[in-house]
Amino acid sequence: MGLSAVTVLGVDRPGVIAAVTGSLADCGVNIQDSTMTLLGGHVAMMLLVSGDLEPADLRKRLCAPDLVVTASAIEARRHFRPGARGSAHVLTVHGPDRPGIVSAVSAVLAAEGGDITGMSTRLTGRLYVLIADVELPKDADVAALTRRLAAVGARLESEITFRPVEPDLL
Repeated sequence: MGLSAVTVLGVDRPGVIAAVTGSLADCGVNIQDSTMTLLGGHVAMMLLVSGDLEPADLRKRLCAPDLVVTASAIEARRHFRPGARGSAHVLTVHGPDRPGIVSAVSAVLAAEGGDITGMSTRLTGRLYVLIADVELPKDADVAALTRRLAAVGARLESEITFRPVEPDLL
């Protein structure tokens, strides 16, 4: 049973997710991991699927005039990081829209060994909002990282918050 990465992009409409996932189920393909969101009026899906279909066959099964579909065979990497991770945090950015926000914030996190495990951004009028789930190594200096993020926020004229995930909320 092979593993494939599938992406789907199309104009948002009721039923598009049901149609795509129904087509996958009809051909015996199992969705192992997925993320789906709206981006500027378009539905965007990324899925890791397992089954007996080759990527070219998956593309054919999901083909529709209003969808852009890609599929590629990949290797399973469920446990790609050796050793235990450190702490989980949530980062938020609120401020005026401008180029380089994601780049600046992610560079600071990467310098500390932080891993962004999920991220969402939205532009609402002139307000740019970023929300990211971040895992830090056990030995990360969270106080110093928070100060560096605050400095980036000041340069971007944005408010950045960085807080630990409350285990009770999971």
